[in-house]
Amino acid sequence: MVLKLHGIPRSMWVMLIAAVLHETNVSFELVVVDMAKKDHKLPQYLDKHPFGEVPYVDDDGFILYESRAICRYIIAKYGGQGPELIPKDLKKNALFEQAASSEAANFSPPAFAIFFEKVIKKHIGQETDEVAVEKHRSTLDGKLDGYERILSKQKYIAGDEFTLADLFHLPCGTFLSMTGSGDLIEKRPNVKRWLDDISSRPSWQAVKDGVQSS
Repeated sequence: MVLKLHGIPRSMWVMLIAAVLHETNVSFELVVVDMAKKDHKLPQYLDKHPFGEVPYVDDDGFILYESRAICRYIIAKYGGQGPELIPKDLKKNALFEQAASSEAANFSPPAFAIFFEKVIKKHIGQETDEVAVEKHRSTLDGKLDGYERILSKQKYIAGDEFTLADLFHLPCGTFLSMTGSGDLIEKRPNVKRWLDDISSRPSWQAVKDGVQSS
Protein backbone atom coordinates (compact mmCIF):
# COMPACT_ATOMS: atom_id res chain seq x y z
CA MET A 1 0.00 0.00 0.00
CA VAL A 2 1.32 3.44 -0.97
CA LEU A 3 1.82 5.83 1.94
CA LYS A 4 -0.88 8.51 1.97
CA LEU A 5 -0.04 12.08 2.95
CA HIS A 6 -3.14 14.07 3.91
CA GLY A 7 -2.88 17.83 3.62
CA ILE A 8 -2.79 20.74 1.19
CA PRO A 9 -0.18 21.10 -1.56
CA ARG A 10 1.16 24.49 -0.45
CA SER A 11 1.28 23.82 3.30
CA MET A 12 4.87 24.32 4.44
CA TRP A 13 4.61 21.30 6.73
CA VAL A 14 3.21 19.08 3.98
CA MET A 15 6.12 20.27 1.84
CA LEU A 16 8.57 19.31 4.59
CA ILE A 17 7.20 15.77 4.84
CA ALA A 18 7.13 15.40 1.06
CA ALA A 19 10.77 16.52 0.88
CA VAL A 20 11.73 13.81 3.37
CA LEU A 21 9.77 11.28 1.32
CA HIS A 22 11.73 12.35 -1.75
CA GLU A 23 15.03 12.13 0.16
CA THR A 24 14.18 8.57 1.23
CA ASN A 25 12.81 7.57 -2.20
CA VAL A 26 9.38 6.68 -0.83
CA SER A 27 6.41 6.80 -3.21
CA PHE A 28 3.37 8.51 -1.74
CA GLU A 29 -0.10 9.71 -2.59
CA LEU A 30 -1.16 13.22 -1.64
CA VAL A 31 -4.74 13.23 -0.37
CA VAL A 32 -5.85 16.85 -0.63
CA VAL A 33 -7.85 18.16 2.33
CA ASP A 34 -10.35 20.87 1.37
CA MET A 35 -9.82 23.40 4.15
CA ALA A 36 -12.34 25.83 2.63
CA LYS A 37 -15.07 23.23 3.05
CA LYS A 38 -13.70 22.48 6.53
CA ASP A 39 -13.08 18.83 5.72
CA HIS A 40 -10.50 18.89 8.54
CA LYS A 41 -13.34 19.44 11.02
CA LEU A 42 -15.42 16.46 9.93
CA PRO A 43 -15.72 13.58 12.44
CA GLN A 44 -13.92 11.12 10.15
CA TYR A 45 -10.97 13.51 9.88
CA LEU A 46 -10.89 14.29 13.59
CA ASP A 47 -10.75 10.56 14.18
CA LYS A 48 -7.36 10.60 12.43
CA HIS A 49 -6.08 13.98 13.62
CA PRO A 50 -7.72 14.93 16.94
CA PHE A 51 -6.71 18.59 16.61
CA GLY A 52 -8.29 18.95 13.16
CA GLU A 53 -5.09 20.15 11.51
CA VAL A 54 -2.90 19.10 8.59
CA PRO A 55 -0.93 17.07 7.82
CA TYR A 56 -1.14 13.44 8.83
CA VAL A 57 0.03 10.24 7.16
CA ASP A 58 -1.57 6.85 6.69
CA ASP A 59 1.09 4.19 6.21
CA ASP A 60 -0.85 0.99 5.52
CA GLY A 61 -3.28 1.77 8.33
CA PHE A 62 -0.77 3.31 10.73
CA ILE A 63 -1.89 6.90 11.38
CA LEU A 64 0.58 9.56 12.51
CA TYR A 65 0.30 13.35 12.84
CA GLU A 66 2.74 16.17 13.74
CA SER A 67 5.19 16.88 10.94
CA ARG A 68 8.47 16.44 12.83
CA ALA A 69 7.29 13.11 14.26
CA ILE A 70 6.22 12.00 10.79
CA CYS A 71 9.63 12.89 9.36
CA ARG A 72 11.42 10.90 12.05
CA TYR A 73 9.13 7.93 11.47
CA ILE A 74 9.74 7.96 7.72
CA ILE A 75 13.50 8.01 8.25
CA ALA A 76 13.36 5.28 10.90
CA LYS A 77 11.40 3.01 8.54
CA TYR A 78 12.75 3.95 5.11
CA GLY A 79 16.05 5.69 5.85
CA GLY A 80 18.14 2.96 4.26
CA GLN A 81 16.80 4.07 0.87
CA GLY A 82 18.51 7.47 1.05
CA PRO A 83 21.12 9.54 2.91
CA GLU A 84 21.56 9.13 6.65
CA LEU A 85 19.36 12.03 7.68
CA ILE A 86 19.45 11.09 11.38
CA PRO A 87 23.00 10.06 12.38
CA LYS A 88 23.46 6.82 14.29
CA ASP A 89 26.86 7.75 15.76
CA LEU A 90 26.33 8.83 19.38
CA LYS A 91 28.03 12.22 19.21
CA LYS A 92 26.78 13.07 15.72
CA ASN A 93 23.28 12.15 16.84
CA ALA A 94 23.60 14.42 19.87
CA LEU A 95 24.65 17.29 17.60
CA PHE A 96 21.72 16.51 15.32
CA GLU A 97 19.29 16.63 18.27
CA GLN A 98 20.87 19.91 19.39
CA ALA A 99 20.34 21.42 15.93
CA ALA A 100 16.78 20.07 15.68
CA SER A 101 15.96 21.57 19.08
CA SER A 102 17.44 24.89 18.00
CA GLU A 103 15.17 24.96 14.96
CA ALA A 104 12.08 24.28 17.07
CA ALA A 105 13.02 26.78 19.80
CA ASN A 106 14.98 29.54 18.08
CA PHE A 107 14.27 29.62 14.36
CA SER A 108 10.81 28.55 13.28
CA PRO A 109 8.72 30.27 15.99
CA PRO A 110 9.68 33.86 15.06
CA ALA A 111 10.01 33.04 11.35
CA PHE A 112 6.56 31.47 11.21
CA ALA A 113 5.09 34.33 13.26
CA ILE A 114 6.32 36.76 10.60
CA PHE A 115 4.86 34.55 7.86
CA PHE A 116 1.55 34.40 9.71
CA GLU A 117 1.33 38.16 10.01
CA LYS A 118 2.45 39.03 6.47
CA VAL A 119 0.99 36.18 4.41
CA ILE A 120 -1.60 34.07 6.21
CA LYS A 121 -3.50 37.02 7.68
CA LYS A 122 -3.85 38.59 4.24
CA HIS A 123 -5.08 35.28 2.86
CA ILE A 124 -7.82 35.06 5.47
CA GLY A 125 -8.80 38.72 5.20
CA GLN A 126 -7.17 40.05 8.36
CA GLU A 127 -4.86 43.03 8.78
CA THR A 128 -1.17 42.60 9.47
CA ASP A 129 0.00 43.74 12.89
CA GLU A 130 3.18 45.58 11.91
CA VAL A 131 4.18 46.06 15.55
CA ALA A 132 4.11 42.27 15.98
CA VAL A 133 6.08 41.84 12.76
CA GLU A 134 8.85 44.11 14.03
CA LYS A 135 8.91 42.29 17.35
CA HIS A 136 9.31 38.91 15.64
CA ARG A 137 11.87 40.32 13.18
CA SER A 138 13.94 41.59 16.10
CA THR A 139 13.78 38.18 17.80
CA LEU A 140 14.75 36.33 14.63
CA ASP A 141 17.50 38.84 13.88
CA GLY A 142 19.14 38.05 17.20
CA LYS A 143 18.76 34.29 16.74
CA LEU A 144 20.31 34.44 13.29
CA ASP A 145 23.45 35.94 14.80
CA GLY A 146 23.87 32.61 16.55
CA TYR A 147 23.23 30.75 13.30
CA GLU A 148 25.89 32.82 11.56
CA ARG A 149 28.40 31.88 14.25
CA ILE A 150 27.53 28.19 13.94
CA LEU A 151 27.66 28.15 10.15
CA SER A 152 30.96 30.04 10.02
CA LYS A 153 32.53 26.89 11.47
CA GLN A 154 30.68 24.09 9.66
CA LYS A 155 28.82 23.38 6.43
CA TYR A 156 25.47 22.38 7.89
CA ILE A 157 23.56 23.15 11.04
CA ALA A 158 24.51 19.88 12.82
CA GLY A 159 28.03 19.56 11.43
CA ASP A 160 29.57 18.94 8.01
CA GLU A 161 26.91 16.47 6.89
CA PHE A 162 23.36 17.23 5.72
CA THR A 163 20.69 16.01 8.16
CA LEU A 164 16.99 16.21 8.89
CA ALA A 165 17.76 19.22 11.07
CA ASP A 166 18.63 21.18 7.92
CA LEU A 167 15.38 20.07 6.27
CA PHE A 168 13.44 21.22 9.33
CA HIS A 169 14.59 24.79 8.60
CA LEU A 170 13.50 24.87 4.96
CA PRO A 171 9.77 25.66 5.21
CA CYS A 172 10.10 28.81 7.32
CA GLY A 173 13.53 29.68 5.93
CA THR A 174 12.57 29.70 2.28
CA PHE A 175 9.23 31.44 2.87
CA LEU A 176 10.88 34.40 4.61
CA SER A 177 11.43 36.08 1.24
CA MET A 178 7.64 36.20 0.78
CA THR A 179 7.31 38.28 3.94
CA GLY A 180 9.75 41.06 3.10
CA SER A 181 12.20 39.71 5.67
CA GLY A 182 14.62 38.00 3.31
CA ASP A 183 17.14 40.70 4.24
CA LEU A 184 17.68 38.93 7.56
CA ILE A 185 19.16 36.03 5.60
CA GLU A 186 20.89 38.03 2.87
CA LYS A 187 23.03 40.07 5.26
CA ARG A 188 24.58 36.96 6.80
CA PRO A 189 26.90 35.28 4.28
CA ASN A 190 27.15 31.92 6.01
CA VAL A 191 23.42 31.64 6.70
CA LYS A 192 22.71 32.59 3.08
CA ARG A 193 25.26 30.08 1.75
CA TRP A 194 23.70 27.34 3.88
CA LEU A 195 20.09 28.14 3.00
CA ASP A 196 20.93 28.40 -0.71
CA ASP A 197 22.66 25.02 -0.48
CA ILE A 198 19.91 23.08 1.26
CA SER A 199 17.07 24.69 -0.71
CA SER A 200 18.75 23.65 -3.98
CA ARG A 201 18.48 19.94 -3.15
CA PRO A 202 16.31 17.97 -5.60
CA SER A 203 13.99 16.94 -2.76
CA TRP A 204 13.05 20.56 -2.00
CA GLN A 205 12.97 21.61 -5.63
CA ALA A 206 10.38 18.86 -6.19
CA VAL A 207 8.00 20.31 -3.59
CA LYS A 208 8.70 24.04 -3.30
CA ASP A 209 5.95 25.03 -5.73
CA GLY A 210 3.41 22.62 -4.26
CA VAL A 211 3.32 18.93 -3.40
CA GLN A 212 2.14 16.31 -5.88
CA SER A 213 1.83 12.56 -5.47
CA SER A 214 5.05 10.74 -6.24
